[in-house]
Amino acid sequence: MSLLQSSVYPPSTLRSSPSLSCTAAHPIASSHRVPSTSNSFVALESSSLKTTAGATVGQVTEVTKDTFWPIVNAAGDKTVVLDMYTQWCGPCKVIAPKFQELSEKYLDVVFLKLDCNQENKPLAKELGIRVVPTFKILKHNKIVKEVTGAKYDDLVAAIDTVRAT
Repeated sequence: MSLLQSSVYPPSTLRSSPSLSCTAAHPIASSHRVPSTSNSFVALESSSLKTTAGATVGQVTEVTKDTFWPIVNAAGDKTVVLDMYTQWCGPCKVIAPKFQELSEKYLDVVFLKLDCNQENKPLAKELGIRVVPTFKILKHNKIVKEVTGAKYDDLVAAIDTVRAT
């Protein structure tokens, strides 16, 4: 499934969840764009992208309860950003393209996303998710920052703070 396909869901897949709430009260500000300069990106063909145990730099990698920790462990001292979302969450769908843009901007960061569905519930519970979207930022296999809601500016600030450490 491509990123585009995984970011757009037909109405038939929308459902509610009694255990998670969607942070609709905190929609992402649509006026913010990822800053770029003419020298900040190099066009990369998929064959030249670097991978970290299944995660491709410059892209968002979908993880499951079985693949998350091996990828985080393989990231070593790199910053890892996890987008915890559900298919039925409106703000999750709004921030998904912005999250993809961040993965293209920060080539020294591993970007992951986890669908907090029934199959991945054990990992979501282990990571302490209460609302979606929730972004967990990890360094050296430990959660060091969390951003709840589709708050783009807060997410960028948190990523920058962790990258600087």
